[in-house]
Amino acid sequence: MAITLYDTAHGISLRLLDVQDAQAYLELVQHTRIPYQPVEPVRDDEFYTLDAQMRRIKDRMKAADEGTGYQFGIFTIKDDLLIGQVSLNNVVLGVANYADMGYFIHPDYQGGGRMTAAVKLAVAYGFRALKLNRIQAAVLPANKGSQRVLEKNGFQPEGIARKYLKINGMYQDHQVYAVLAEDLEEVQQP
Repeated sequence: MAITLYDTAHGISLRLLDVQDAQAYLELVQHTRIPYQPVEPVRDDEFYTLDAQMRRIKDRMKAADEGTGYQFGIFTIKDDLLIGQVSLNNVVLGVANYADMGYFIHPDYQGGGRMTAAVKLAVAYGFRALKLNRIQAAVLPANKGSQRVLEKNGFQPEGIARKYLKINGMYQDHQVYAVLAEDLEEVQQP
């Protein structure tokens, strides 16, 4: 499945990761391992191997084929450098019509609106191509930067999910954010 989305103003594109991206993705997760440890699950050393990332990408490719998840790499348009990821996970169609969103960007590329632009592209894909009704994300309450990314994309805080995910070795509360397709339709109307 070939999908590429562009935001030329921010110099990025999104495309589904495939096996040819495994080495670049491995380097990205290795580089972000220490700076993002406070907001990530603890992972064993095997996670940071090429084999593990190849398996992970293959699993995500299968999920995309099945319509249950989409792992987009964030690439620079100028030199096609992989600088981050945004994903729509746990896609549930039918009565629910929603997905969970996750994302991260290489620390050297923070600022300048690239992460906000990448989330915007993924949200548009979720609502337009997948016909989702809702996209939700859970963020640690102290992660103000991530909260700003969501809020700039129309996500609204809905409450605290107590001890929602095991992050940095402990179950931690998360602020749940969500955006509905109708929220963005209202914003876009004159």
